[in-house]
Formats: sequence, C-alpha cells, structure tokens
Amino acid sequence: MPAPVPGYEPLRLLGVGAYGEVWVAREENTGRLVAIKFYTHQGGLDWALLTREVEKLALLFADRYVVQLIGVGWNAEPPYCIMEYLEKGSLAERIAAGPLPVEEAVAVFRDVAAGLVHAHSKGVLHCDLKPANILLDQDGKPRLADFGQSRFSTEQFPALGTMYFMAPEQADLKAVPDLRWDVYALGALLYCMLTGKPPYQTEETNAAFEQLTDLSERLAYYRQTIEHSPPPMEHRRSRGVDKMLAGIIERCLAVEPEKRFPNVQAVLDALELRAARLARRPLMLLGAIGPALLLLVGAWFAWQSFSTALRQSTAALTAQALATNGFAARYVARTAANDLERRFQFVEQTAADESFRRKLQAALADPDFDRLLTKLSDPQASEEELKPLRAAFQEHPLRKALQAEFDALLPPAARPDREAEVASWFFCDAHGVSLVRVPEGRTIGRNFAWRSYFHGGPNDMPESRRPPAGRHLPDTSLSDVFCSQATSRWIVAVSTPVWAPTNDVQENEKKFLGVLAMTVEVGRFVELRGGDSQFAVLVNNRPGVNKGVILQHPLLDKLLETHPKLPDRFKNYRLADDDLPDTLERQEHYADPLAVDPQGRDYNRRWLARMEPVRVRGRDTGWIIIVQEDYEAAVHGVLKRLAEKLARYGIVALTVVILLMAGLWGTAERLSIRH
Repeated sequence: MPAPVPGYEPLRLLGVGAYGEVWVAREENTGRLVAIKFYTHQGGLDWALLTREVEKLALLFADRYVVQLIGVGWNAEPPYCIMEYLEKGSLAERIAAGPLPVEEAVAVFRDVAAGLVHAHSKGVLHCDLKPANILLDQDGKPRLADFGQSRFSTEQFPALGTMYFMAPEQADLKAVPDLRWDVYALGALLYCMLTGKPPYQTEETNAAFEQLTDLSERLAYYRQTIEHSPPPMEHRRSRGVDKMLAGIIERCLAVEPEKRFPNVQAVLDALELRAARLARRPLMLLGAIGPALLLLVGAWFAWQSFSTALRQSTAALTAQALATNGFAARYVARTAANDLERRFQFVEQTAADESFRRKLQAALADPDFDRLLTKLSDPQASEEELKPLRAAFQEHPLRKALQAEFDALLPPAARPDREAEVASWFFCDAHGVSLVRVPEGRTIGRNFAWRSYFHGGPNDMPESRRPPAGRHLPDTSLSDVFCSQATSRWIVAVSTPVWAPTNDVQENEKKFLGVLAMTVEVGRFVELRGGDSQFAVLVNNRPGVNKGVILQHPLLDKLLETHPKLPDRFKNYRLADDDLPDTLERQEHYADPLAVDPQGRDYNRRWLARMEPVRVRGRDTGWIIIVQEDYEAAVHGVLKRLAEKLARYGIVALTVVILLMAGLWGTAERLSIRH
C-alpha cells in the first residue's frame, strides 16, 4: 500500500487508475472491508474535481443508492479517500459476461433511477452515469459511484461524461448541466444491459475516435454521430422487451432534449405505468375469453369423462410437485454452497495470517526440525522406524509453539469445540506431513500427501504413494469425501495452500509452505423440514471410488440418534448414474437408494424427485442435492379431494343444465301456447 492508513489493515491491490491506486483494506476495529483510493499521480490531479466529488458524496451520506464515503485523508502523503467496498464489482463486469435478462435489467434500471431521483432531490446531477460507475452490493443491488463529474443543479460549469453514455448536447465545453443529461445516460445504461453494448457504438465510430486527438474535435464528432445516425433499435430484438419498455428507452435516448423525459422521476413513473399495464393483461385476457369459456362449459361437462379429468389433474399435480421440488433443490443447494463458501473464507483468512506464516517459515527453516520432517516424509520408512520419530516430533519445541499459535489462530465461530459440524483443523507441510492439529491427535507426524485435499486431485491416491514433486493444491478447494473411523459418517476437507509471506520472496516465485484444512462432517450440510414425506438427500457424484455414496439422508440421522456409529454396510450403498432423477421418467418414478436396507423399508415407495448440483465459486463440487417427495402424499391425497369436488361440481352442473333445459322448455311451451 502506498502509505499506511491509521485504523486500517491493507489486504490486496484492487486496481490502478489514472490518478493512483485502489486497495482493499480491513478496518481494525470492526473487521469490515473498505476500498481506499490513493491519489499517487498528483501531477495530473484536478483538486477542484476531487473536492467537488467529496462534497457531493458527503451530501449524499447514508443514501442507500450511493457508494458511501467513509473518510478522507487530504493532508496525507499521498492523499486518499476511504470508500465503502462492494465485493461484486461493477455493473460493467456483469455486462461483460453477457446481456442481462430483461427483468434483471429493469430491476437494476429502476434502482439506479431511484438513486438518481434521490441525488437530484438534493440538487446533485451525476453527469457521468455508465456501467463502470455503478457498483453491485452483496445482494446484487446497484449503487451509484464516482461523482467526479457531478454538478449541483445551480452550477453553470460544463461536465463531460463518457462517450456513448453522454447526451449529445452534453458533449460541449460550453454546455450547462441539465437534468436530462442523466435521463439520456439512464436510457443508454438500460440499452447496454439489454444488448451488451451502448447505443451508437460501432467499430467504425471507435476507429474514428481513435484517430481524433483534439478534445473539441472528438466532442463534435460524437454529437454529429448521434444527430445523423438512425435511432438505435437493437434493444427491440432482445428477448422479453415489450413495446412499452422499448418506448421508455427510446424516449430517454431522444436526440433533442425536449423530446426526452423531463426528469428521472418521469422515467420511474413510466416504468410504474408499464408494470401496471402488464399486471392488467391477464385480467384483460380473462375478460376476453370468459364469455367463450362460459359457452364451452356445457360442452366440457358433456364430453369430458371423469377419468380424463383425473388423468389431467394427476399430470398437473405431478408437474407442480416436481416444480416445487426443483425450487427446493435449488434452495438447499444454494444453502449448502453458502455454507461451503463461508468455510472457504474461514480457511483462507486463517491461511493468510501473517504471524502464523512467518513462524511457520521460521520453524521449517530450522535444520533439526527440517531433518525430522524429511525422515517422516520417507515413504520407504517402516512403521517401526516412524513411530519413535513421530513421538519425538510431537514433543518438539518448535512444533509445540506452532501448535499453540495455530490453536489461538482459529476463528471462534469455526472451532471444533464451538461448532458441531467442524471435525478438525490441521496443517500439513510441503511434503504432506501433519504438523499441527486441533484437536491434537495421533495423526500428527503422519504423511497425508496422498489425500486429495493436499495434492488437489479429484480423488485420494493409495496411502503408500506420493504425488509428483511440486504437485500440490493450487487454490482453495473441496476434497474427496472420506469416512470417519469414529462414526462411519462421511467427512470432507476444505483446504487451501499456504504461501510464504510475499515480502520475503519474489512475487513470481511464491514459496509453497503447505496446506491448511478444515474437516467437516458432511451429514450436517443440508436441511429441508418436510417431514417423512419430503426431504433432501446429499449425494457424492464426484468421479472415483466414492462416486454415488449417500452423504446425508434422514435414515442416517435417525440411526445416529440411537447408535454412536453407522453400520459399515452404509458405505456400500451407491446411487448409479442410471438412477439419478435427471430425466422426466426417473423424476416421476424415483427410487430411494436406501430403501434396500433392512432399516430403510419405509422408504420403499414411489417418489417424485428433482436434483441440483452444488456449486461454489462457479465450480462444481461434485455434490448433488436430491429433493424427493412421497408421490402418495403429493398427488394421490389431493386427487381424492379433487374427485370429490368434481363429483359435487358435476351434480351442480347437471342440476343447472336440467333447470336451464326446464326453463327453456317451459318458455318454449308458454310461447307455443300463446301462438
């Protein structure tokens, strides 16, 4: 970091810009993350511009639509600003992954517009609205950032925005700030979210701008490009864009300011009107087809048989139950992924501790300690030779000191004595030897380089084998599952490499010190409170010897309530690929994999099931969530009640038809008598 900031611990460089560097830091008192912008390039720094930005951000303090200013160090060397840190990055990064779905884009658009309304109500015009200046919070909600070009509505000074997002009249060094500048930029923003690029941007215009070096010439060319080009229409080809939404975009992008919305509030009003009209569409459709349905009621009761109605209802209820199970599977998978992500972060934060890494590096550099580790790493050594070495290693002063440091380092919320799911924490050196463990145990001094949590492969290797030299875990990952000897439950390790402190080695020559890991009982990851008729099952679908094993199931939970250890036979139950509910047929006729067990006969029923993979940080963990629901409870009971209702409706309909026929016959009879 260019200079220390009192009360903040630097973590990593976030980026470098025209005026300096942006760092991510942690506030020492609260632990929250912030972004610190250092203005290291002071030779090109416009202090009036920066003062105005701070002035606007201070005025918008506590506005939930604006990235908050936390502090300013103008007298520091170099000066800096402390800003709120948003982990999901900018909207520009989100758009770079591809255009947004219409509903997502409209939701972002509405929030940005609401933020502009708040800013405008305090007399602040943004004047440089673009995807890069909109950051996304942890919920994906947009926040306005970078008020460097902003102006008060009373100011008469020009403000240049960004090409393709700037209103044409704004591209003038004599222009006076106008509310409609932000209206234009708002339309360009929504256009960019839907199409992946801003309006009027083409390869030809980009090439022309690159050839123009004079600012006035570039601005003039920009105005001429917009004024003489046909209105952009690519947004109309985006899936889901209706005429009302297209009209809002086109009115925002009107070349003449008078034809745009007069202010951002008018844009929001147009959005609300669109939403109201879309909500009325089903009622309008119902009003149009209602009379036709009434005409068909008699024919429906006359021609549709009772059995056909039941079959249709069965299909509808089955589809609805499967859809519900699919939603539940996605929810449980996200919950499991969030739990894993939380543990990923615990492990990464622990492995990044500077004090522990330095003490670890110092211990590993001790010749006596290193020789002992080398002997323990020898795959040719016999157990008789290794046993006294392990005993000596366990009592070694350096190891004892590391054990105490490691024990104190663990996050309180993830200690084995505080959280039931956590089985242990441990660290293995670069050869795979276990140095420290919480709680301490007999595994200290043993070599685990064959484990997937050390070498990073998909599966464990034979215990006598060692991975090739230099092969180790590249980044934080989830290991293959392995069985607990104490409970026969499946355990998984979340592990991450530990590197020597970067100021001790060259950045491109990071020294691998070993692997730090947390082991967790897999059987506590998923939960779905649906009773015996609906529940979630966790299955390992990772290729290897453990593929298809049942990691979590209500039967396993019930057995562990009365038995300290699961029977060994549960290790052998597998869910084959051909049994997964990945086709409609298997989703509607799913067989519980533990129904074959003598104690699982209650699960020998027909199930409806949907599955969802568990992904963490965009990578498949190899786990799948299966939510299964009893077919009888989900469909048959409902059908019985439906059949009773249909019978009553049939009687009522028959009565109505008889009465109508009687009335018509009576009227016809009276008319015939009169004539």
